[in-house]
Amino acid sequence: MDEKKAAQVKKLETESAELMRLIRAENDIEKKKKLIAKRDGIQRKVTAVRNNRKISRETKRDIVAYSFIAPNFIGFAVFTLIPIIFAFMLAFMDWDGSNAASFVGLANFKKLVGDTFFVAALKNTIIYVIGTVPLTMIASLALAIVLNQKIVARGFFRTVAFFPYVASLVAITAVWSMIFHPSKGPVNYLLLTLFKVPQNELPKWFSGSLVLFTLILFSVWKYMGYYMVIYLAGLQGISAELYEAGSLDGATTWQKFCYITWPQLRSTTFFVVVMLTINCFKVYDIAVMLAGGGDGKLSTSATVLVYYIYQNAFNYWDLGYSSAIAMVLFLMVLVVTLIQFRYEKKLGE
Repeated sequence: MDEKKAAQVKKLETESAELMRLIRAENDIEKKKKLIAKRDGIQRKVTAVRNNRKISRETKRDIVAYSFIAPNFIGFAVFTLIPIIFAFMLAFMDWDGSNAASFVGLANFKKLVGDTFFVAALKNTIIYVIGTVPLTMIASLALAIVLNQKIVARGFFRTVAFFPYVASLVAITAVWSMIFHPSKGPVNYLLLTLFKVPQNELPKWFSGSLVLFTLILFSVWKYMGYYMVIYLAGLQGISAELYEAGSLDGATTWQKFCYITWPQLRSTTFFVVVMLTINCFKVYDIAVMLAGGGDGKLSTSATVLVYYIYQNAFNYWDLGYSSAIAMVLFLMVLVVTLIQFRYEKKLGE
């Protein structure tokens, strides 16, 4: 070993000895773990220098691990991370996609306050989220509880409940459009013949104040099967001994649900609520397919934020303003998700 390497080894060994002294004197467990990890790293460097290795075994293992992660991360960076950063920058600019972009500061965000279409889209999105999330959660949980019992043709009914989720959105929205057609649909026909609702008072399900109700009803019907499967997995993870103990104590079915089923499904419910909330804020395809008519254009009563972002970006080519709306949507989803995580953490303490 030449003098340079010997001096390097001696320096590393001195650092290692000093760290060992600190480790023995430290009483805090967390600090001690950090010191031990640091000393282990120095020891690996000493071994690498003594064996004349430029790269330690641990470094080689790290390189191999990162080589497996790299393709996925590169895809994430190119198609997700970089566009998000670019959209954030665009929110403070005025750009039409062809001419040079100009910095306008907070002008795009100030414009949102007086934009009646944005306010309508924001209001519709919030109403949609508030209506869809709890109803879908309740419907999927109720379905899961019923189909978790030993009933005849249980597998068939599970498949039927899950089918709307995997079915083509175009096909099922076409069916719903026919069922709820104002003049030719069977729903309004029943209202007309059985309930004697006058022809001019029959509800128009895809316009006016009823359009959001129809969107919520459709979304609950489509997605409750998916979340039913998640709840079924949670229900099957609950020990049967808990229910047996409850029966021995004379607990009713409702008491078993309140004190056994619901607490045991807390983590599952948390996942369902978070995913439902995020998906509902991002609603676009359902609104366009169900309430967009033949040209795919939404009325003010059915406009949602993602549709308004698309409209400003690709119809009006106001990319800066559409990015500002996207940032508002992003912040809303982020805040709601953080509140949900904080609430879940508080319950777990």
